[in-house]
Amino acid sequence: MMKKTATVAKLPVSTSKTAMKHVNKPMPRALLVAAVVLLAGLTARADVVTDWNIKAGTIVVEAKVGPPAANRTLAIVQTAVYEAANAIAGRYPTSDQQLETASGASIEAAIAAANRATLTKLVPSQQASIDSAYHAALATIADGPAKSQGIAVGEQAAAAVLASRADDGAAVAEAYRPRATAGVYVPTVVPAASQWPQRKPWLMTSAGQFRPGPPPKLTSDLWARDYAEIKAMGGKTSTQRTTEQTEIARFWEDTMPPIYHGVVRSVALMPGRDLTQNARLFAAVTQGTDDALIAVFEAKYYYGFWRPVTAIRNGDIDGNDATERDSSWTPFIDTPMHPEYPCAHCIVASTVGTVLKAEIGSGPVPPLTTTSATAKGVARSWATIDDFMQEVATARIYDGVHYRNSTEVGTAMGKQVGELAAAKYLRPLR
Repeated sequence: MMKKTATVAKLPVSTSKTAMKHVNKPMPRALLVAAVVLLAGLTARADVVTDWNIKAGTIVVEAKVGPPAANRTLAIVQTAVYEAANAIAGRYPTSDQQLETASGASIEAAIAAANRATLTKLVPSQQASIDSAYHAALATIADGPAKSQGIAVGEQAAAAVLASRADDGAAVAEAYRPRATAGVYVPTVVPAASQWPQRKPWLMTSAGQFRPGPPPKLTSDLWARDYAEIKAMGGKTSTQRTTEQTEIARFWEDTMPPIYHGVVRSVALMPGRDLTQNARLFAAVTQGTDDALIAVFEAKYYYGFWRPVTAIRNGDIDGNDATERDSSWTPFIDTPMHPEYPCAHCIVASTVGTVLKAEIGSGPVPPLTTTSATAKGVARSWATIDDFMQEVATARIYDGVHYRNSTEVGTAMGKQVGELAAAKYLRPLR
């Protein structure tokens, strides 16, 4: 199969004298491949864990829930899958739910049942798709005691995990209070996930455990640097963003879990891995990313920092002579409906990357590949985990929705969350 190498050009120098030299650092190289060929190759090597991960991700996307709810749903699903698989395989010594050992039961049936039971509860609007996938999976398993026992184990694991997360705060009513003066109009769209800071984490001791320090002072050189960079690179009509950088921006406009789970499957599909090992990996990743969003929304709503589109249109009131106002500036993509600081995409990417580093250890890193719905199914690949994480962070600058400092802070937070997930589920970080 021929692969087209996408050369990622250097960032051009910002027009502002306050821009920092690192603006000119080159992006990591990425391989672009045809998505249909890629996915066909993965399917041939997939196992029941990765197969169901693809199905569950598709079902959640089709349910049209936002990224925070989607990550919570898939964390519950993948945790139930792991608990069920481990109860049968007995490979790992600890289990949150303390399920009874069920050696001899069908792991494949258990995984199918765990997926069906959790998805049915969490995204009931997709019942037809859930049942179709479930019955198709069971049809490949021979009838008998092993199949029946496997179904029972999967349902038991799902019930236990669902019960443990029933009071995690996700159902708390949204009650965001806009900042307003009586009688004065403010935009009326309600921000996303304002109740997420009240949720119970999987791994962290509290939502604010990794709350970072505040964003830069508006009078600082750091603020002027970041302002100038995103104003030049992140605008809808920017002439400084290259074609390749625009493609990267469009690729990472997708924020739903499947874009990250494709990267995880690159590791899960390495030769020599087994079902329970992959189930454990997805449990670690999804619990980590769910906690990452709890952490980042806690910080976002604590600081309430303005987005670039707001800042640049008000550049004359920030008290910094180096920031020049542009009254009609718009970002390359639509601005997400929540405060800017820190970067959510960055914390998720860093959490995923940190867990994958722990899982791989000193072993070889496979080509990390995934596809993007916002890039029409095009695939991108990275040779290293750090390249993948850095591209996500820089993409949000190209998108015009996050300042560089925010991407760096989000990435640092993700490493902390990922280390918690790795400590609970995987071998020690090296």
